[in-house]
Amino acid sequence: MSSTVLPPLPSAVTPPAVAVLNVDGMMCAGCVNTVETQLRECDGVEVATVNLVTKAAAVQYQADRIQPERLAAVLTEAGFPSQLRQDDDISNSWAEQQQTAQQGQGVRGAIATLLLGFSILGHLHHVGGVTVPILSGLWFHFALATLTLVGPARGILQDGWTGIRRARPNMNTLVSIGALSAYTASVVALVMPTLGWECFFDEPVMLLSFILLGRTLEERARFRATEALRGLIALQPGNAQLVTTPGKTMVIPIAQVQVGDRLQVLPGDKIPVDGQIETGQTTINEAMVTGEALPVTKQVGDRVIGGTLNQSGVIVIQVNRTGADSTLAQMIALVESAQTRKAPIQGLADTLSGYFTYTILALALLTFAFWYGAGVAIWPEAVQMAINPHHGHPAHQVIETSRLLISL
Repeated sequence: MSSTVLPPLPSAVTPPAVAVLNVDGMMCAGCVNTVETQLRECDGVEVATVNLVTKAAAVQYQADRIQPERLAAVLTEAGFPSQLRQDDDISNSWAEQQQTAQQGQGVRGAIATLLLGFSILGHLHHVGGVTVPILSGLWFHFALATLTLVGPARGILQDGWTGIRRARPNMNTLVSIGALSAYTASVVALVMPTLGWECFFDEPVMLLSFILLGRTLEERARFRATEALRGLIALQPGNAQLVTTPGKTMVIPIAQVQVGDRLQVLPGDKIPVDGQIETGQTTINEAMVTGEALPVTKQVGDRVIGGTLNQSGVIVIQVNRTGADSTLAQMIALVESAQTRKAPIQGLADTLSGYFTYTILALALLTFAFWYGAGVAIWPEAVQMAINPHHGHPAHQVIETSRLLISL
């Protein structure tokens, strides 16, 4: 009797899973490119798309090779605090975080603009204006620059240093280097007036103030860009009335509602979750789904959608879908997915922005190497004018002073 050898059954292929991470600390397109690169380098990640507007990362990954919690930890270690977005995160907390972020950036921008105004008033005498005794003094401008660095611009400096420490410089790194270089040279000139150097305390104030003003406008644009998403999230009520016994209800958070629960909905309240009418008859405004403002009559056995408005009667519904399975949650996910997608030109811009910081730093190092090696000897008069535009020094003194400072 011959035995038949059956071919081995094909191993089941695990379908890819999708997770959404809340990513903080992104400032520019270069940060977006860095976050996407960090995610794509993780074993098991197939696709990673980052949205700077909503500060979210959509990741498609193999669940048997990596977990989303590990992806969040990788981004956190890279300087971008992240956490996995749970199904019950569909609430007003995200909108409140957006509002808080906009207000905080607005306060920093307002303080920086006020300091910038004082700096401009202190330089009116340069354009034929009135000389203000206190505002025109160097020590006052030193105080303005110091307040700007330790006050509204402290976050920029901290993020710039983090980028250098992690060997991933960003736009804040470039801004920090420029501001601190001007500030340090000005402090040296202030405490050592015999050098004859110029003070440039207004440069860090103006640079950082304009950067913060631009960030404020950018945060406002982000807030407006997510208005549709916040509007959908606002449709989700925070609580529901759970029917415990006939005629008695108890208010519970919407996150605790489970499939099969019986909920009571009063006239004027929003339907908490998707369900089916068990008792009662009413009219419901379903404009959020259909776009039709006329109310729709609902009776026993009809389905209702979470977020729609109960208008006329008291009803009791039996829950059949909650959380990410609800119609409202799926609508929110579709809107967020649409905002996450990138046009090809935007992807190209993000890629180029990722190399922008490295290009600028490389050019700065090449410039430094040139002037340290040959530039000072070839054009000593240029160095003399750069260090002291008002007072002449012999060329050899300028060369020796420059080499001493560069070596230090």
